[in-house]
Amino acid sequence: MAKTVKSPRWGWALTGSGHFVKETLAIIKQLSDLDLFLSSAAEEVLNMYKQDLVLPEGTRIYKDRTASAAPVGNFYYGVYHTLILGPATSNTVAKCVYGISDNLATNVFAQAGKCRVPAIVFACDTAPVMDTEAPKGMVKVYPRRIDLENTERLKTFEDTTVVETIDEFERAIDARRQWLSGSSS
Repeated sequence: MAKTVKSPRWGWALTGSGHFVKETLAIIKQLSDLDLFLSSAAEEVLNMYKQDLVLPEGTRIYKDRTASAAPVGNFYYGVYHTLILGPATSNTVAKCVYGISDNLATNVFAQAGKCRVPAIVFACDTAPVMDTEAPKGMVKVYPRRIDLENTERLKTFEDTTVVETIDEFERAIDARRQWLSGSSS
């Protein structure tokens, strides 16, 4: 017998970023009614960082296996109340800013916008100098001016909340969860 999936759900797209990937996976474990969208790069990063996906029961996983990103059709039918995109690489942020939707993560962001589904984006490249965890330990990175500018541009998108730290990320998700629970009463 097929399992009935409760709607609407959280949609979460993972990109090829290792920036706070362990902390992100811990947040994912706390959500119910979740669909996870894995870009091909996200699958590679999870492997590089030796991270197993331990997901809440009922989580559906969509992988970047179709040229047209077929799973995005669910956005048309009200399946999602929120899209979370993060951690988001500078490549993903740039594609979102310029309307390029050529992989599963950028496609779900585009469709969320077209369907007026609010999005929370955890951008990775947000300061001129940053510490981040690479597979072999902490490293210093120096985001380019264009990376910082694109993050600022994305902040101007309607129905899009862009956060820059893991603490802001958690707070934005908690605020959305509180809003959703208040609106359903």
